[in-house]
Amino acid sequence: MKKLRVLVLMHDVLVPPPDAEQLPAKETWHYQMELEVVRTLRELGHEARVLGVGDDLRPIRDAVAEWQPHVGFNILTDFHDVVTYEAHVVSFLELLKQPYTGCNPRGIVLAGDKALSKQILAWHRIPCPQFAVFPRGCRRAKLPARMRFPVIVKGTMNHGSAGIAQASVVHGDAELAERIGFLHRTLQSDVIVEQFLEGREFTVSLLGNERLEAFPVWELWFDKLPEGHEAIATSRVKWDERWQQRVGLRTGRARDLPPEVEALIVRIAKRTYRALHLSGYARIDLRMDGEGRVYVIEANVNNDLTPGEDFPESAKFAGVDYPQLLQRVLQVGMGYKPAWMVE
Repeated sequence: MKKLRVLVLMHDVLVPPPDAEQLPAKETWHYQMELEVVRTLRELGHEARVLGVGDDLRPIRDAVAEWQPHVGFNILTDFHDVVTYEAHVVSFLELLKQPYTGCNPRGIVLAGDKALSKQILAWHRIPCPQFAVFPRGCRRAKLPARMRFPVIVKGTMNHGSAGIAQASVVHGDAELAERIGFLHRTLQSDVIVEQFLEGREFTVSLLGNERLEAFPVWELWFDKLPEGHEAIATSRVKWDERWQQRVGLRTGRARDLPPEVEALIVRIAKRTYRALHLSGYARIDLRMDGEGRVYVIEANVNNDLTPGEDFPESAKFAGVDYPQLLQRVLQVGMGYKPAWMVE
């Protein structure tokens, strides 16, 4: 295996301190992915250099010019605290003619906008829930005639389940207007309202550019969900470990799926990946309604690579351990051909 110069781009506030590997897990959890990625790349024999990125692109330009890395390992999720600006950082890497891991700028933009991505999926006849968009400043919060309650209300551009709570699932006009107004105020973004699907939730982790490798279908479920709560990945479920234990959150290999259903889920996930022009790696989130129909909820690019999270765990189940996964991420990144590379 060729030894590579790998420039690891991460948020400056998440750069692990020099003694991070000697610290207890409770002190390193918020930068655990960054720590694991750098440590594993070095164990693979690569020369990994950390670059903490703040509000200035010049350090990226300088590091690329001075060190000439073979590849940038991109684990940034926003810039200037704006998630949509992640695509512009990747565009900057392309302008520098610097190979990188993860998704290309166009894919980040298309997948990152929940409304735009669903419009594209609908055009490709990829099943997704009925939806409506309510821009900031709109005065009338009423469902279109084609939709029925219950619905789920989300921000159009937010990551990490931001703004999603049990109150996001609404059953009437008054609740709908209240929730839309709340998200307009708190998220400062447009709002998308989707038909709520009561049923099972799946994810499919994909790796590749033109040729895609799909890891086993993964499922999210709750063993101890309180009565009256919906089985959804709220912000509290995602970030509050004590609440995860209380509701019995579990993720793992999808349970009791007939082979033909699993093949259908993977096929839909791959179609979604290609329709949104994704590259590198991504996780496609889907739900199955009570009648067994599968719908795409969203595509998530540049997923959490912390060991134990869904993407690495599904890869591990398929026999791809963590070092192998990061090596494949590197290879796929270096194999992607942006416009400047095409003859």
